[in-house]
Amino acid sequence: MSQATINLVADIGGTNIRLGIARANGEVNELTVYQCRDFDSLEAVVAHYINENHIANNTINACFAIACPVDKDVIQMTNLPWQFSVSEIKAHLNLNKLLLINDYTAIAYAVPYLNDDQKIQIGEGDVVNNKPISICGPGTGLGVANVIPVGDKWHAVSGEGGHVDFAPIDEVEVKIFQYLDKKYPHVSYEQLLSGLGIEQIYQALNEYYQTQLPTRSASEISELGLAGSCRICKQTLDQFCKTLGSFAGNLALTMSSFGGVYIAGGIVPRFIEFFKNSEFRSRFESKGRLSPFNHNIPTFVITESQPGILGASAYLRQHNKEEL
Repeated sequence: MSQATINLVADIGGTNIRLGIARANGEVNELTVYQCRDFDSLEAVVAHYINENHIANNTINACFAIACPVDKDVIQMTNLPWQFSVSEIKAHLNLNKLLLINDYTAIAYAVPYLNDDQKIQIGEGDVVNNKPISICGPGTGLGVANVIPVGDKWHAVSGEGGHVDFAPIDEVEVKIFQYLDKKYPHVSYEQLLSGLGIEQIYQALNEYYQTQLPTRSASEISELGLAGSCRICKQTLDQFCKTLGSFAGNLALTMSSFGGVYIAGGIVPRFIEFFKNSEFRSRFESKGRLSPFNHNIPTFVITESQPGILGASAYLRQHNKEEL
């Protein structure tokens, strides 16, 4: 590869690290996925990628999306025994620029650039350009982020929205709350809207209906629920979708998210058809006298498999423009 300025981007999780080269049009090429366990450190895997792609003699600007807090120079990864100094990696790898962003911040920056092949709309509503966008993602936990337009740029506003108080709105949800209230000093939406959440909804319904079913994993519950071979498993998925609709609708009200509310994470894309036919959208809109407000806000499921690395690319391109 000839002398050039290279935009190196990465999405770093607890299991895999994805590295690629971002182009001016937003595409990420030379994408390679590595197993984190095969390397002793983040610096080692990035150095390996740089050498493998023969880009060491170029000016390299880098942006890494990482699933942990990134507000300090020394980063301790949550799900990996990797600890590193941002400034030391930048110096050791001779990077011109090194930016670190949280994984949900990255997803937030990706969303405005997703095309129709990278998302599926659920229900009605039309996107209003240059309006706030909200993202929530049930997975290992419940990630939340928002992205708002500032002039001709996007600015992500992240937080810990998954940990807000769970608010039950019918008899079944009250029973689920009571079940969880015996286990935890604080019952948040994450206790229902996550992999663990699916298991806990199932456990609560099992107790409520006194069905004495065996303990099951989230994947087992989902499989049986989708097959319709277990009533409680299907009701668990139904309840998961309803609760997610209420939570996403709260986000829309809070942020006036007329740019759309997007569902990220690894759970919902596994049962899109079930989700489309669930009460997600009716719960999203069911906000009393503010129901017409949410009716106009579109909701989407992100089907793009690499939103984190696309977001790192978008963030880096925007940062590069700001320096011009």
